[in-house]
Amino acid sequence: MAAQRLDTEVVVVGAGPVGLMLAAELRLNGTDVIVLETRQAPTTESRASTLHARTMEILDSRGLLAAFGTPPREIRGHFGGIPLDLTLPSTHPGQWKVPQTQTERVLEDRARSLGAHIARQHTLRALRTGEQHVETVAAGPTGPVRIRARYLVGCDGENSTVRRLLGADFPGQDARRELLRADVEGIDIPNRRFQRLERGLAVAARRGDGVTRVMVHEFGRQATARTREPDFAEVCEVWQRVTGEDISSGTPLWVNSFGDACRQLTHYRHGRILFAGDAAHRQMPIGGQALNLGLQDAVNLGWKLAATVRGRTPDTLLDTYHTERHAVGRRVLANIRVQAQLLLGGTEAGSPRALITELLASAAVRGHLAAMIAGLDIRYDIDDNTGHPLLGARLPHLELTTRQPQAPTSSTVLLRSGQPLLLTLRPEAADLHKEAEPWSDRITSIAATPTPGNRPSGTAPGTAPGTTPGTTSGPAPSPLPGPTPDTPPTPAIDALLLRPDGHVVWTHPGNLPLPTALTRWFGPPAAHDTAAAHRPTPPSSAHEG
Repeated sequence: MAAQRLDTEVVVVGAGPVGLMLAAELRLNGTDVIVLETRQAPTTESRASTLHARTMEILDSRGLLAAFGTPPREIRGHFGGIPLDLTLPSTHPGQWKVPQTQTERVLEDRARSLGAHIARQHTLRALRTGEQHVETVAAGPTGPVRIRARYLVGCDGENSTVRRLLGADFPGQDARRELLRADVEGIDIPNRRFQRLERGLAVAARRGDGVTRVMVHEFGRQATARTREPDFAEVCEVWQRVTGEDISSGTPLWVNSFGDACRQLTHYRHGRILFAGDAAHRQMPIGGQALNLGLQDAVNLGWKLAATVRGRTPDTLLDTYHTERHAVGRRVLANIRVQAQLLLGGTEAGSPRALITELLASAAVRGHLAAMIAGLDIRYDIDDNTGHPLLGARLPHLELTTRQPQAPTSSTVLLRSGQPLLLTLRPEAADLHKEAEPWSDRITSIAATPTPGNRPSGTAPGTAPGTTPGTTSGPAPSPLPGPTPDTPPTPAIDALLLRPDGHVVWTHPGNLPLPTALTRWFGPPAAHDTAAAHRPTPPSSAHEG
């Protein structure tokens, strides 16, 4: 049977939350994308169910929160099972409990509505890289499909086929300990929040629909090399040994296990092939960080890849995806390793747990750990020596009034187009809009005034933005909030430049001229945009599966 042949700009492998988020971001920026997915239908298993503050901010900046309805929110999170208050300066402090089934449904609807082609029942079998293209072969329901694309992104999970075909270096350690997990109907047991008993760790949470999620680890029990998910009988046996309770009369809706394996790709970019989510990093899913890390990978990559495909920016912009997100991933994996030791260690974990509990009485320590878990402390190195505390950080939600015409809006709303944003905050900065005119085909340029009394949700009433609740401060020198609780009060600025992912890459006053920053991040002005037409090149470097 002759293979069907397709051409596109980007192939995304994997239609989980990360692949769907990336597809939506690419389409928002006008890039053609095909998503290959082995599964016939979206998952019915709600593996990851926690969205943190930074992810909620990002979803809000794309106008997606209404589709999630009103999910339950918990202000109390944990660090290695030790309670941790997640109250932070954010519009969405805490952790939001959203089943992965709903997250995938919302993101798939979003990607499809923007024009992404999602090809289910298509399994990647081979890929071949060339100087200008990537060619893939997928097994589809009616036969093989060959797709030629400019770039390919592996979003196909911890057992990534793309990673295997490419032979990408994925160093780290295999799982030594594991948690068994099940959603069980028809049992009545006490709720447990990371309860450490004599023989192990037990977690039980009864949902509103009557289903109880149980998780259990038996101290000293080694992780096994599994070729399939555990049986419910195994979960019942371990649960009884740890808690003394019999749950075998219940009906399992879903059973799985996960271990404390820790691996990270050496490079997130291999020429025209990139990786995001669990395909790039494998970690124990403690506190919901894995899903949030992957979704934020996708948003960081999406606009950069789209701009590169359009020929507006140098190919080297894609290297900043690896530089920025590899560092973030490395830090998250490090905190997860510590949490795994605190959570799953036996008696040897007692002293470290006591020390962490003592340290969390400090507001500074609590804020530091909470911001790290929530993703609110991320600050990329943008190679600017001005030292402004907002540079490289995400801009917290800012209520605004535009000047012409006068209308209420916010920084969050202004990012929904997916374009970069030049935002002037004082009339004296009006000339900056003229400087940005040569980039008007790719940025939004807005003159606005911050609303008096601007304060992000999650900051204690009466607390100056950017300070820790309970401390005192003089008048804030700027209407802009600091990005995290331990950020110093923000110095006054007249204007700032935001990337589509909401991170600040330029401020005024500063040392860097605006045209320099615009060129660096978004390419040369339109009059000098001389991107050459893409010429077909014979493929090379085959990777067969």
